[in-house]
Amino acid sequence: MNLEILQRDKLKLGGFAGLTEHQLIIDQRIGGDEQTWNGMGNFVYLADARFQPKGETKMHSHSEIDVISVMVEGKIEHEGSLKHGQSLQANQVQVQRAGGEGFSHNEINPENKKNRMIQLWVLPEIQGEPASYKLYNLKQDQLTHIYGGSKDQNKTLESHTIINIGLLSAQQEIIKEGNFLLYMIQGSANLNNKKIQEGDLIRGENLNFQALKQSLLMIVTVE
Repeated sequence: MNLEILQRDKLKLGGFAGLTEHQLIIDQRIGGDEQTWNGMGNFVYLADARFQPKGETKMHSHSEIDVISVMVEGKIEHEGSLKHGQSLQANQVQVQRAGGEGFSHNEINPENKKNRMIQLWVLPEIQGEPASYKLYNLKQDQLTHIYGGSKDQNKTLESHTIINIGLLSAQQEIIKEGNFLLYMIQGSANLNNKKIQEGDLIRGENLNFQALKQSLLMIVTVE
């Protein structure tokens, strides 16, 4: 399978409320069209967003969706029915399961400068689950498993859709068999003998990745 690449900066810049964003994945299951890609497994949405100084999303609700926020630059303050008052800083990941119970939240940039956050949505495999919240700290030179896995563990929300976030130094490598979806959040790398850079979304098979400089990336696979 040849690599397919979608480049963020060639897409239209959109946004709402106090943020601007590029939407790279809006799966047809949630109303997407040919302008964006479908996801993988139950992963259905990817946006690369920047909050304006003091910007916020405004309070809004979700149900039957898992909402993942990867903080890249700056920080946000979280208001809502799950973990009200929690803050999220660079290299932290927030995972919220709406389930059948649902939740309401508002994400706020408390600073006088723009920040950057990656927003992901995954459809839960089981309807009617209770709402829940998890927070992960990314560790240098590691892949952090932040989503998916079996129901007999509680480190991550259960799903056959697996999401890992890597914070890697130059020359570090990742090798994985099978189909993958990778988003290069920061940095640059060689991926299956092709150079990729920040803002590249890649579909392919049998991942062979080597960071060229300090890099932050997301990898989606299905078990």
